[in-house]
Amino acid sequence: MSHRYFSRAGAFVLCALAISCIVMVSTPGCFAQAADKKVVKTEADLPRFNYALSGTATELLQSDDATFGVFAAKVQADVDSVLQNYDIEDHAAMRQLLGVRLDLQLLAGNNQGATDTIARLRDLEDKPDARLMTGLQARAMMEAQKATGQTSGTEYEQAYQKAYADEVEPLPWPVVANRIKEAKSNSEIMTQGLVLGLVQARVDPALAKSHQLSNDLAWGLIADRLILKRTIPLMPATRAVLTAEVAANDVKKPDIWAARDVTLTAADKLTPVNVAIWDSGSDLSLFSDRVYTDAHPGPQTDPHDIAFDLKGFPTHGYLFPLTPDQQKEFPGMVDELKGLSDLQLSIDSPEASALRKKLTAMSPAQVPGFLEQLELFATYSHGTHVAGIASRGNPAVRLAVGRITFDWHNVPLPPSEELSRRDAADYQAYVDWFRANHIRVVNMSWGGGPQDYEVALEKNGMGKDAADRKAIAAKLFQIDREGLYNAIKSAPEILFICAAGNADSNSSFSEFIPASFKLPNMLTVGAVDQAGDEASFTSYGPTVLVDANGYQVESVVPGGAKLRMSGTSMASPNAVNLAAKLIALDPKLTPEQTIHLIVEGATTSEDGRRHNINPKQSVELLRQMQQSAGQ
Repeated sequence: MSHRYFSRAGAFVLCALAISCIVMVSTPGCFAQAADKKVVKTEADLPRFNYALSGTATELLQSDDATFGVFAAKVQADVDSVLQNYDIEDHAAMRQLLGVRLDLQLLAGNNQGATDTIARLRDLEDKPDARLMTGLQARAMMEAQKATGQTSGTEYEQAYQKAYADEVEPLPWPVVANRIKEAKSNSEIMTQGLVLGLVQARVDPALAKSHQLSNDLAWGLIADRLILKRTIPLMPATRAVLTAEVAANDVKKPDIWAARDVTLTAADKLTPVNVAIWDSGSDLSLFSDRVYTDAHPGPQTDPHDIAFDLKGFPTHGYLFPLTPDQQKEFPGMVDELKGLSDLQLSIDSPEASALRKKLTAMSPAQVPGFLEQLELFATYSHGTHVAGIASRGNPAVRLAVGRITFDWHNVPLPPSEELSRRDAADYQAYVDWFRANHIRVVNMSWGGGPQDYEVALEKNGMGKDAADRKAIAAKLFQIDREGLYNAIKSAPEILFICAAGNADSNSSFSEFIPASFKLPNMLTVGAVDQAGDEASFTSYGPTVLVDANGYQVESVVPGGAKLRMSGTSMASPNAVNLAAKLIALDPKLTPEQTIHLIVEGATTSEDGRRHNINPKQSVELLRQMQQSAGQ
């Protein structure tokens, strides 16, 4: 099923490892429609490109300017052709294309072109913090070059530091605080070894099998080249500016959620409500008094769960199985996951310091294995963390598990029609089990789109070229999509709540499932932070009706340790938590009524972008509804 190629919707795992120009450019945008351009309605409408390469991507990244310039020119021509010939309505697609253009302009020394691109991006950015942060580092680079006539050396670095500080210091801290901290975290761990190691993990395996790169991987190499050539040499100066900015302004943002929360007790005359965590598995021993038990499990299910393995066959166990060696390693990985979280928040903890030291000392060859290990243990922890959020403050909740075996390897299992059809059947089996066991609410903190299939195909060397992979992916994804859609539709009495995704994009444009589904028994949730401000990573779109706290949310992981995680993965179970409380208070509520209470109780931001849930208000609306009905 989709777990092979799609992802958990938790952003925290690689947030601190996101080797990108986050402080340089954030690039949503769209341009005026032109009658002679092809209108792009979904991501699948965009063309695909191929770049034949000999050797490895790692070697290309470190090649001389002339060699890399030949590759860059081909990419430039293709990006320009898309921008000239396609009318792209989606902001995320535009920011990706314009981001590549900006990287190429900076690499080529086209400062006027880069300045123009940044200006357009700043005008077209949607999120207030991203608009303010767009292009700051690039502008500081160009200002330093103008002042010194150089692009390297001590004088240039000093001029850059001053120019960057002049860009950053006037920014309104309450608006940009999260992005500044995330940028500081990147500046503390970004090294040449880490960049090259990420390429060895994600790009070289695909290139070795097909001897060509898709445009997605090629665009990533353009960004990586800019990082190696221009960004990393300036890291000490960048880090100094961001560290000073955090130190001068780091006042904790207000927390709106405690005042909105509702804690139920037995005095509320609750009815037990069965909630399924459709995820990577949950350590139900941590919730012993709030676990659902099927008195008559079938031969392919367990008393508390239904589970399928990586190839879509029935398996057993409500928690993803680890080998004995992995079990021994897990406590140490919890510390590293905590270190990532602390780095993101600029918390100078022992765990953050240890992880920072480890990452900065890591050789390229060590990175792929570390990424796989990190992904494995983050996946192992994910479902339990989600369950803790969903069950908080509700003694009536009864947790069940729909266990997914996510693929955590750098090169995933090869896609096939046989696997996709098996997966479609598995979707229905999950939902049939939910129905048979009277599950009222299901949390789905995962998902993906057809591009995830394209990535998996490319990493496995499948398909003649990018266009062929696009066609294969579309066919396999359609099987997946129809299977999941029909399964959810077949259970109108169950409320399914899902994460919007962490791509900072329109989930409907990218055909992200299940977030793009429009069904009366489905609610899609975006992420905000503790103050109710939009998270930098959260996706959005017409199906995202409410937002909930998804930034550094504390919960438990297997074994009981507490950990903060970020992502729409954490926002979705916060909405599930509210839905389960409403149903516990009134078990006659339908999914449509529950969604209505959650949406109507939410607080809309002044700009209309956010609709932050308000449990107290939703419960009050329920009380009013009950009074009107004479209950």
